[in-house]
Amino acid sequence: MAGEERNLTPKVVIKDVKKVYEGRNGPVVALNGANLEIQDNEFICVVGPSGCGKSTLLNILAGLLEPTSGEILVDGKPVEGTSVDRGVVFQQYALFPWLAVKKNVEFGLKLQKKSKEECEEIAMKYIKMVGLEKFTNSYPKELSGGMKQRVAIARAYAVNPSLLLMDEPFGALDAQTRTQLQTELLKTWEEEKKTCFFITHDVEEAILLASRVVVMSARPGRIKEVIDIDIPYPRDQESKMLPRFTELKNYIWNMVYKEYLEVQK
Repeated sequence: MAGEERNLTPKVVIKDVKKVYEGRNGPVVALNGANLEIQDNEFICVVGPSGCGKSTLLNILAGLLEPTSGEILVDGKPVEGTSVDRGVVFQQYALFPWLAVKKNVEFGLKLQKKSKEECEEIAMKYIKMVGLEKFTNSYPKELSGGMKQRVAIARAYAVNPSLLLMDEPFGALDAQTRTQLQTELLKTWEEEKKTCFFITHDVEEAILLASRVVVMSARPGRIKEVIDIDIPYPRDQESKMLPRFTELKNYIWNMVYKEYLEVQK
């Protein structure tokens, strides 16, 4: 975390990662030599202009895509396919519509061969953590967008991943719900101490949540700069009023905007 001594062994090593897609008009370089080390329990937020490769990098980290070259190590081992040790939360909630809240949260636990009692106990712990204990038997169609995203977050936490990957999880929500879920996510992270890799377009959100903010360059995506967020935890919405918050916001926003202008050329 910012201001703390970091371990010598990184949790995640992103090493010279390149990703080339075959487009209709020829190859498209989405990532071109991304390098980053993430320490255990860090909260990393990634910002950058649309199309800079943020989601591509997350999907490679999740094991959903393979890099064209380079590699990603988690706990010293190469990422090869998906793993329950890497929980993923997307902008679209990806819940099973035919399962009620509790069954959605239990899904990954059953894949881990946990007993019925363990599944229920763990699921209820995280359902309560996200404030949905009154909705355990409700189906996704009966929930608001914010509630669905709470279920997705509870499901990701329930399988006890060592790494939590979140791709604009609050991007489709209204401002009030987004603010509430930011606060809840901060509280949960401070309690659970997972390593988080969180993509957002919102610079304020990044500064509020992150121990470090990663700014990516316009396509082809590279990591342009990594900024330590030296605002102490615990943080809340009032942290946005701090002069240091405003200073960091202006610095990061100007950098992202310059990259956005590069895209427009």
